[in-house]
Amino acid sequence: MRLLSHMLSRFVQAGRLRITDAGGVVRDFAGKAPGPFVSVRFHDPGLQRKMFLSPGLAVGEAYMDGTLTFEDGTSLRDLFTLYGHNYQALDRYPLQALFRAIGRRLRWLQQYNPIGKSQQHVAHHYDLSRELFELFLDEDMQYSCAYFGDGVRSLEEAQAAKKRHIAAKLRLDGAKRVLDIGSGWGGMAMTLAELAPVEVLGVTLSTEQQKLAEERARRRGLSDRVTFELRDYRQIEQRFDRIVSVGMFEHVGAAYYDEFFGKVRELLTDDGVMVLHSIGRMEPPGTTAAWLRKYIFPGGYSPALSEVMAAVERQGLWVSDIEILRVHYAETLAAWHERFQAQRERIAKLYDERFCRMWEFYLLACENEFRLGSCMVFQMQLGRKRDAVPFTRDYITDTERRYGNMATAAE
Repeated sequence: MRLLSHMLSRFVQAGRLRITDAGGVVRDFAGKAPGPFVSVRFHDPGLQRKMFLSPGLAVGEAYMDGTLTFEDGTSLRDLFTLYGHNYQALDRYPLQALFRAIGRRLRWLQQYNPIGKSQQHVAHHYDLSRELFELFLDEDMQYSCAYFGDGVRSLEEAQAAKKRHIAAKLRLDGAKRVLDIGSGWGGMAMTLAELAPVEVLGVTLSTEQQKLAEERARRRGLSDRVTFELRDYRQIEQRFDRIVSVGMFEHVGAAYYDEFFGKVRELLTDDGVMVLHSIGRMEPPGTTAAWLRKYIFPGGYSPALSEVMAAVERQGLWVSDIEILRVHYAETLAAWHERFQAQRERIAKLYDERFCRMWEFYLLACENEFRLGSCMVFQMQLGRKRDAVPFTRDYITDTERRYGNMATAAE
């Protein structure tokens, strides 16, 4: 416990952490600044060593396995809040700083996503039971950051607003063919086809998503204009007037950014427009947390804008608009977590209690990263030509309002 105590005494700069070890010994670590109080109990003597070597991975696994529990009325959310106030101090701790530097050297291996391997990584998460996602997502099964604009309160409203916001940036007027890279369960593609007379091809690497998307398109009477294929975007050859990608870029990997944007340039018509919606970070390039990489998103990585922009520039694309969504995903994840907890008993029957604790850890950890950490979402508008879209942003707001009025009239 001595090594762990040394690290924790430097970690807790704000708030207070109480640890009761497996032998019943209680230790308090208090910062000089005010902050949350968290009380945890270790039920495994080996947990102290694991936490010293890899605190994020060890805490997540211990919570999943039940060898770390909370006391004194505190909770997992309190622990993440405490971490959010102190994570920079932990990152500066010599051993953790060394491991982060080694991780950056090895991230090419962590993000190894060639054709074939990408599908294995996607299947790990997105080919889970369809019922699981239906239990906590909105009605349209949008599994990405919602858009909580003025007056928007419910998750359903925020996800519909997100789709209209992206559609407005795509400037669908005059477009004929649209490509949706990473089409999920089909909601974005079908929305675009309902907003404008376009044909949409959605591609995904998830067999479960592709099957459900096809079913939904048939039910909505869109099968003649919206199709979904189980296909890697790198295998597509035809050109498109518009390309959209929502929540897929996080699975590309930094070593493949030039390949991604080079393919986008190849697939876009000369006056085509793309909108890329992705998680990013407001700090320099780094790595994906070990626990998240192991249990939730193998091969995944949320980039720094500096990495994205460098690849875009090398591929000769114009960036016509960038928008940063800062707390929107925190609110989205909070809504998902609330719905997950409301359906926890049913989810435990689908899987088991350990799975439920794993997903609780995932949802709360990610919410904390968007609320107190360095994560954000960016929307980037791209084109081959400088004048692919108007030179002012007024058309985005105007089109978005028009789409909103269409939705209101249809209700």
